[in-house]
Amino acid sequence: MTETDYPRDWVADVLASDGGVVHLRPIVPADADALVAFHNGLSERTRYLRYFGPTPTLPPREVVRMTTIDYHDRVAFLAMLGDEIIAMGVYEGLAADGKPESAEVAFVVADDHQGRGLGPILLEHLAGAAAESGFTRFEAEVLSENPNMVAVFRDAGYQVSRAFDGSTVHVEFLIDPSEALTSVRNARERASEARSIANLLRPQSIAVIGASTDAKKVGNVLLANIIAAGFTGPVFPVNTPTPVDENATPPVVPPTSSHFGAPVRRPAREPRPAPPSVRGIRAYPTVRDIPDPVDLAVVAVPAAGMDAVLSDCLAKGVRTLVVVSSGFGESGEAGLESERRLTERVRAHGMRLVGPNALGVANNSADIALNATLAPRVPGAGRVGFFCQSGALGIAILDTAAHRQLGLSTFVSAGNRADVSGNDVLQYWDSDESTDVVLLYLESFGNPRKFGRIARRVASSKPIVAIKSGRGAMTQTRASRTRKAGGDDAIAQMVLGQAGVIQVETITELFDCGTILAYQPLPAGPRTAIIGNSSVIAALAAATARSSGLDVVATVDLGPAVSRPDLSEAVAVAMADDDVDAVIVVFVPPVAVDADDYAHGLMEAVRPADGGSVPDKPVVTTFLAVEGVPEGLSRPGPDRMPVRGSIPSYSTPERAAKALAHAWKYAAWKARPAAEIPTIEGTVAEDARSFVREAMADGARDLTAVESAHLLRHYGIDVVAFREVRTMQEASAAARELGFPVAVKATSESWIGRLDREGARLDLPDVTAVLSAFTELQSLTGDDVLHVQKMAPKGLGTSIAVSDNESFGPLLSFGLSGRLFDALGDRGYRAIPLTEVDARELIAEPQAAMLLSGGPVDDPVDTDQLIDLILRISALVDEVPEVREVRCDPVLASADGVALLGARIHVGPVPTLADTGPRRLG
Repeated sequence: MTETDYPRDWVADVLASDGGVVHLRPIVPADADALVAFHNGLSERTRYLRYFGPTPTLPPREVVRMTTIDYHDRVAFLAMLGDEIIAMGVYEGLAADGKPESAEVAFVVADDHQGRGLGPILLEHLAGAAAESGFTRFEAEVLSENPNMVAVFRDAGYQVSRAFDGSTVHVEFLIDPSEALTSVRNARERASEARSIANLLRPQSIAVIGASTDAKKVGNVLLANIIAAGFTGPVFPVNTPTPVDENATPPVVPPTSSHFGAPVRRPAREPRPAPPSVRGIRAYPTVRDIPDPVDLAVVAVPAAGMDAVLSDCLAKGVRTLVVVSSGFGESGEAGLESERRLTERVRAHGMRLVGPNALGVANNSADIALNATLAPRVPGAGRVGFFCQSGALGIAILDTAAHRQLGLSTFVSAGNRADVSGNDVLQYWDSDESTDVVLLYLESFGNPRKFGRIARRVASSKPIVAIKSGRGAMTQTRASRTRKAGGDDAIAQMVLGQAGVIQVETITELFDCGTILAYQPLPAGPRTAIIGNSSVIAALAAATARSSGLDVVATVDLGPAVSRPDLSEAVAVAMADDDVDAVIVVFVPPVAVDADDYAHGLMEAVRPADGGSVPDKPVVTTFLAVEGVPEGLSRPGPDRMPVRGSIPSYSTPERAAKALAHAWKYAAWKARPAAEIPTIEGTVAEDARSFVREAMADGARDLTAVESAHLLRHYGIDVVAFREVRTMQEASAAARELGFPVAVKATSESWIGRLDREGARLDLPDVTAVLSAFTELQSLTGDDVLHVQKMAPKGLGTSIAVSDNESFGPLLSFGLSGRLFDALGDRGYRAIPLTEVDARELIAEPQAAMLLSGGPVDDPVDTDQLIDLILRISALVDEVPEVREVRCDPVLASADGVALLGARIHVGPVPTLADTGPRRLG
């Protein structure tokens, strides 16, 4: 066997429980020497627990057997750190023991790497490979004195059955992914990724590689910013001596006293020594020369010098790299290849990478005080976490946040996002007690399915605001931006809204929304009172509020010359009114006034009755048209930065109203009844997987109508009975078998769903009509195969489809059937998998959804049956990800239920971006 014989999607980079990266791949014969070294490095105790005996050495025959496997009945995975094996897991089928569905599993972890969670990771990947090979159960023999091994199986989420037999324990468990197993897997993934980002944002020591004495150089700026922020750990400048090209021809000098009279060449110059210090801190020629541990390396050297820097960092044991250098993926194909190599080497040696082409990272926590960015201005400490990709944009973002006094907890600019992505940082913020609000500028999704899953969980406790500025800002490629940017923007709104993400159009709106969420409570409802001293400005606020989904219940005009007591009293009355959920205060007097006096009165008016510091209801203002948090409306924290309870101000009433509307929509999403991904009754997932894999024996393809109907039946979905016919005799027999009335239909794409219905002949009452229709359609369409189908009850034609979207992964869409509605793009979209709440919102999304409610003649559609069908299709695609596209059209929906007339399904290999199977880095 060679390395190329195993499935390439079995190779994965994964995170151990301490946040370090481990490379997983199947074993190959060339690993024999490394396997022997791994075995020899195990302690006597570890070898005894694994092999039930001392086993000081592996016999050559056993080495050959362990490294030569068939990647089906026998599979072994290695966990690698560089070229070193640090763990191994193996399963072997038990067909010879009369158990064709079972395989025996075992694994062993190097002593220095035990306790890093490698056992459960190996188990996940072995189970994934075994399931692909048709196994459903794992068995293991474990020494009774090794309870930790049994705990690995149990803690991984498997339902374990045990049997004791003297000194050993026999363990058995099903490997099919259950809800409990998926939950445990996701929890372990969340903890590992959060720890990985904690290593980045909470380092104990930093090396600045490329630190320069030249104040104009990037390395100097980085070091200056780290020092100025007061980083609490040691900082090590690294200034590598400038090398001299040894192959260069030395300059010729005049002849010397040599009696031959030949010119004499000077010896090659020595490399220029690095300065002994940079900014008053001792500098080192390489990271290897630093005597103390280094957690984080911030790299500002040209792309051409990255290989040497990386080798030094790997040798030093650096945990994380932040590479601000450009010249990688953003520069073209050659740079992209360099970026891939960089990422592979970083991950292979257990590190994480931010960048390249990144602005840097910051953590305002007082016990860290980290500003490893190129930004000249960073906001003070706050409760907002910010992630973006573009470095240039990041500088503008940080400057805007500082101007608005919006304090940040942490900041990450991921640049080209070769490794660390928004998903990773979201996992960190989910459990970070210093972060209450998350702001994202996402130019693309690394793993869309995973993003939706993480965002939904995080948004349930912390608001996430994402900018989707620009046409197609959420797509992954330039081609997609130009081809279908508008469509992707509309889909982005639906899919992100499904996950509870607040979507905004501009950076200004991003901060407008972030400010109210950071400093004010969420509204309990949409009822809004507008109080101010300008009827015109109040009217603008009211118009925007209504158009944005708020319910303006009161507009109080206090006049231009309103006094401080009158303004304060009006606001206090609104705050005490049970019919008001939020307040917009418009205060822009025509003449100069004592702003501090009015601000003091406003702060008193919103103070809760119990004397607390945070209002019971959100309050936003246009206080003197100031942008941010005016000093008088700020409730300062220990470092004088505004804290919760401060009142934000906006330069225009429209912006204030829109920010409040975003807060209400998020509050409404958060208040929805808790909904889990439902367990669908009457499904046979394993049979469906087997059928699809057999259908893909020769690669990706479209299933036939008969195959599609057969696959759908595994998920309790019935297509209205039909028969494929090629001759008049077959058409006649099919009609009689199905029972009249029937329809005869064309099968080619160009004749399906036509507005003129020329591709079908309906309500045929007898054989004569069927034969006539068959002859006519075959002549008209040229189709060799036609369908004879039982007539379904009349209903509203709807369409349910699943497609792979390059930006968001598999999406399920719903709309009315027909090319007219397709041309109008009147469809709703949701990311798979769907909850029942998602399905109900989906069918209400299209503009034409009002037709589901019936009318003067038709009764309302049975939406419960429609939702059940949608959830079954969602489950099919989620549980059998090789199902890449589905189109159920038309689905006739009526008061009596739904009838599916036709389905087309495409199957193919699972994209690497899919959030399926064992844990892996995206």
